[in-house]
Amino acid sequence: MVGLDGPRLPPRSGGQARHLVVLLHGVGADGSDLIGLAPVLSEALPDAAFVAPDAPSPCDMAPFGRQWFSLQDRSPARLAAGVRAAAPALRAFVEGELARLSLPASALALVGFSQGAMMALHTGLRMAEPPAAILAYSGALLESPESLAAEVVAAARKPPPPVLLVHGEADGVVPVAASRAAEAALRGAGVPVEALYIPGLDHTIDETGLAAGVSTLRRAFGTPSA
Repeated sequence: MVGLDGPRLPPRSGGQARHLVVLLHGVGADGSDLIGLAPVLSEALPDAAFVAPDAPSPCDMAPFGRQWFSLQDRSPARLAAGVRAAAPALRAFVEGELARLSLPASALALVGFSQGAMMALHTGLRMAEPPAAILAYSGALLESPESLAAEVVAAARKPPPPVLLVHGEADGVVPVAASRAAEAALRGAGVPVEALYIPGLDHTIDETGLAAGVSTLRRAFGTPSA
């Protein structure tokens, strides 16, 4: 199994971390891309530590960046196999970070963008000890609704974590229909989900989506509003 690592930001408060936010980048980027969200999020979450691991493999569609799994073959079966193959390394990394900070999984949030959102949804919904929240920006569920229900609901020992889906309606990379389908599948499986579809937004995270994420994280961590 490939060991992951990436840039970190300690709590703004300067004290012991009470929460951990893991930021998962998209294909062709790396951890340094998404760690840029940490200073903004830390204003609302001063006791949270942040980490943005680099995906395990070099991007096979560009001479730079990393990928969680290949997108050369985008058939549903290959995409599902890709996310499953990458999940153990991410899960091991998250568990190691929680142990390093002496935090339980209930103090964890997974925040992913694009392919990172696909990883956050797949991995977070299958953790033995569920995280406090999953935020998926411009992502998708890469398994069937039947698989989701069988693996997440039937095998769950605890209620699944709340999920926030955010997607631009003008996304030309991952169509907004992917998050709409994910919303329906999650609701059908009994996963608490909120969805925000932003008119005119392309494949990016804007201030509206970021504000929605902050609100979700504050609720999940029990952090009072500023």
